[in-house]
Amino acid sequence: MTDFDQFNEDDIPKSKTQIKREMEALQEVGKKLLALSKSQQKKVVMSETLRDALAEADRIKQREAMRRHLQYIGKVMRTEDHEAIAKQVAMFDTTSAAYNKLFHQLEIKRDELIGENSKEVLSQYLEDHPGLEDIQLLRQLIRQSQKEVSEGGNTTNRKKLFRFIRDIEEKKLGLKD
Repeated sequence: MTDFDQFNEDDIPKSKTQIKREMEALQEVGKKLLALSKSQQKKVVMSETLRDALAEADRIKQREAMRRHLQYIGKVMRTEDHEAIAKQVAMFDTTSAAYNKLFHQLEIKRDELIGENSKEVLSQYLEDHPGLEDIQLLRQLIRQSQKEVSEGGNTTNRKKLFRFIRDIEEKKLGLKD
């Protein structure tokens, strides 16, 4: 065994450029956090220090002061679970890949619920969501959507069904109260 075999990639110190890129990425997440509404910010899991830093940013008006404050937010984010925060923020961003993936999954689920094997899909859906409150409304929306599909007319009930499923999923993910 040579000295090179014992060499680990974790032993390599980070370059200044790498550290700078990581800090800029954390600042970007901080900017996205600032862009969220207050109610959305409350739903993101973070420390009180970061919450206070975000609240402080509202008072800052000068451009240079905001730039420095974003650096501070990036510094605070180093101690946070920044990957989890970034995922939660992405779920609020309608242009993000995570949001689009969820949207498409919900469309597929809706189509499965009104499709050929709707009874099996519904029973599996109810099993996956044991705390579902309004099962009767869900069944009604499914029936009305199936009728719409067979008649080839409006999409009103399919949209209502989609919104119903989306609300359930957003509550499950903690994006909605």
